[in-house]
Amino acid sequence: MRPNTSHQSGSRDVTGHHSAKTQKASRIGATWRAILIGTVLTIPNVYWILDSAGQGYPTTISLYFNVIFCIFILTGANLALRHITPSIAFSQGELLTIYVMLAIASSLAGHDVLRVLIPMIPYAFWHATPENDWTHLFHRYIPDWIAVKDKRFLTEYYRGETSLYQWEIIEGWITTTLTWGGFLCALVLAMVFINALVRKQWTEHEKLSYPIIQLPLEMTNFGRSNLLTNKVMWLGFGIAGTIDILNGLHHLYPTVPSLGGRLYDLRPFFTQKPWSAIGWTPMAVFPFAVGMAFFIPLDLSFSCWFFYLFWKVERIFGDALGIRGMPNFPFTDEQSFGAYIGLFVIAIVATRKHLAYVIQHIFKPKQTNDADEPMSYRGMLICLILCLIFLTIFCNAAGMSIWAILIFFGIYYAISTAVTRMRAELGSPVHDLHFIGPDEMMPRIFGTRFLGPQNLTMLAYLFCINRAYRGHPMPHILEGFKLAERTRFSNRWLLVAMCIAVVIGTYGSFWAFYHISYIEGARDWFAGRPFNRLQSWLTSPRAPDVPAIIAMIVGLLITGFLMLMRIKLFWWPFHPAGFAISSSWSMNVFWFSIFVSSVIKWLILKQGGINLHRKLIPFFLGLILGEFIIGSGWSLIGITLNKPMYRFLF
Repeated sequence: MRPNTSHQSGSRDVTGHHSAKTQKASRIGATWRAILIGTVLTIPNVYWILDSAGQGYPTTISLYFNVIFCIFILTGANLALRHITPSIAFSQGELLTIYVMLAIASSLAGHDVLRVLIPMIPYAFWHATPENDWTHLFHRYIPDWIAVKDKRFLTEYYRGETSLYQWEIIEGWITTTLTWGGFLCALVLAMVFINALVRKQWTEHEKLSYPIIQLPLEMTNFGRSNLLTNKVMWLGFGIAGTIDILNGLHHLYPTVPSLGGRLYDLRPFFTQKPWSAIGWTPMAVFPFAVGMAFFIPLDLSFSCWFFYLFWKVERIFGDALGIRGMPNFPFTDEQSFGAYIGLFVIAIVATRKHLAYVIQHIFKPKQTNDADEPMSYRGMLICLILCLIFLTIFCNAAGMSIWAILIFFGIYYAISTAVTRMRAELGSPVHDLHFIGPDEMMPRIFGTRFLGPQNLTMLAYLFCINRAYRGHPMPHILEGFKLAERTRFSNRWLLVAMCIAVVIGTYGSFWAFYHISYIEGARDWFAGRPFNRLQSWLTSPRAPDVPAIIAMIVGLLITGFLMLMRIKLFWWPFHPAGFAISSSWSMNVFWFSIFVSSVIKWLILKQGGINLHRKLIPFFLGLILGEFIIGSGWSLIGITLNKPMYRFLF
């Protein structure tokens, strides 16, 4: 089964073999020096993310500005090296290897993974009081090896003004750090092997667009013209960068005029019923968001803002009809959950032939060829099963029932796969799914009494990987394999680089958080929500939420209907992914930027056609790059001076 690479750069001779030049290029990618530099840069990057309170949150969108900043600096230095000493200059594959490693590590350190998990480890015991009665409610269900329970030991951690580097302190954290670190490594390594199993189908056979990788791919391309030498790109860079410079100066010196950079809420203009049901409706134009949305298909960008407004209209009609009093109406979160499950089903259906091919190879390896895969299909499956077994043992030892573990991780990886497929095909700039993962839906589906206190307690701790799906590592892994395929470097060594990034990113983030906490005092961040939720579940048991279940099924059916219409009618303008992501929190912030970008793109295609569109691509890449680089500069200044600076992102 030969992969279709007709759409890629590079060449093959008539026999189907790579040319000598391509064979040489295929070896220049995930080299040991690239892996070493990626490993070294991982530590300051996770520190940057964890110390960036008030300085912006890189992992809350699909493309991380801290990673782009690092690759921008490395690419600029590499351009100089290519002129001074070409023999030691980096290849595109090496720079992209570093990019992938930093993206994966940043996902782990980010706003919705370790920044949530680490504060949760001691939270339930430090904040236990006679009033909340956590001691009697659920402390007995928490094993010693997943939580730090000694309040005297935690005093310096929360107070700060001391040092992590004392043996008594290190000893107090080592057990929970190793166990939770192992859990996260197994969780993400399973994603690596899932992506490796579908890699060929999603990166070679299907011509998916992968919009998110366009900036790093073009920035590191040292062909006839590098993006950093393109004048049109610098025009976009200058516009976005100037806006951020002025806004940053305005933050420090209010007399300096600003150019936007803030959210304007429309809610105060709708004070009368039923219009007041519209809720928080901010408007803002972010240059980087306009640039990112330019690379997603028009039907998706249209669907994003159309369905965002659709949810608002639904709230208004619900209020007019008197049904807004129903709790959680119009059940947008539950419908979105069902929509993500629908996207997963669509992805599996689209990949069914390749999965059958993989299964055939596992049982009859001589009849198939997996020589160009990161490892054999049988090896991938074994590694995946080992990771899942570790996760099962971990959660079961913590008190979770086997059936609950299987359902939880089945849903979790289904959503993760849907997010990954959606990113590969459409490049959505955001994909939140706030507070509606399996840890929320399982109590609504089964009821809290049926789950029991031990399962509920472990679901509270698993909130750390389900708070939101914005900075999810799985899409970055697949995008890494796509970058290897586009630039023809070895995905076997890239697999090694990914595994190293997972381990270093996990334990480096633990170190960075502890180091900062013992200096400044620990930050609880979002650790209180799951335990307050657990307290509510245990004190007020709940039956299955029938309206929520119906809403989930409705979301699933609507997604199926939208996909069916796309297949049947070529002009159908609504995309099921737009329906799924439009209700997210981040869509509140970016919907108007996506609207502006879609109108601009439509006008460009209508008036100038595809040729004008291609000529303007560097300009929109410049919008992203300009805001990311200048915004990163303000963030780093803030961290250096320990003073809040202008944030272009939230």
